[in-house]
Amino acid sequence: MQAHPLAPPARFARARLVLHLLRGMLVLRTVYRRADAAGRQAHVRAWSQRLLALCGVTLRVHAQGEVLAAGALVVSNHVSWLDIQVIDAWRPTPFVAKAEIEGWPLIGWLVKSAGTVFIRRERRGDAKRVVEQLAGVLAADGLICVFAEGTTSDGRSVAPFHANLMQAAVTAGVPVQPLCVMYEDARGHQSLAPAFVGDMTFGESVRRVLTGAPLIAHLHVGVPLRDLPDRRAAAVAAHAAVAAALAELQAGVRPAR
Repeated sequence: MQAHPLAPPARFARARLVLHLLRGMLVLRTVYRRADAAGRQAHVRAWSQRLLALCGVTLRVHAQGEVLAAGALVVSNHVSWLDIQVIDAWRPTPFVAKAEIEGWPLIGWLVKSAGTVFIRRERRGDAKRVVEQLAGVLAADGLICVFAEGTTSDGRSVAPFHANLMQAAVTAGVPVQPLCVMYEDARGHQSLAPAFVGDMTFGESVRRVLTGAPLIAHLHVGVPLRDLPDRRAAAVAAHAAVAAALAELQAGVRPAR
């Protein structure tokens, strides 16, 4: 099926988005490399905030408890590639992402340069390697974010969480901070436009976001989960917290159409 052509405003927005991605590559190759940790965070936050603005997305943060600044595994549901920019616009955090993202034009290079850890889910031993790497980061008071569903969804529900990567928090003895992302359209409905699912290409997803704008990205920051005895308990507790947060966010909007 032939895709519908972009409306002129969306077409112009896409061109500005590409220019912003190219500008990000330039910043990473120059001033970002010379900046200290605080300076790098400031660059990532500003770049992500600008990208959201170019996509017609406004960020709204709902913080329900203590926001951990170090030594925590951040766990979120996953709707879209846009989720990364939403979280980074709030607080830059390195991510664990599927290896395919590394090959995406421009975006792949950018997220790799920003410290993303890539996992090859088809390789049985790769999860163990990633868990050991993450546990080291967390034990050194670092932050890392994982999308524990292991895939994206349309955002109307939260799929069961995989327990493997939760082992990093248990091994390092650090808390888990649950996050939930939900998108709202201009008419107050939960928006499915950002959902990056099925056989959709990255280009198609960008078009859907731009034509679905303006959007509000709701980011719910949950209460930290501490003293988790094992990875399965961590996965169950984190899933319950994120699912409850989604229900709370959905109660404030009309159902998705």
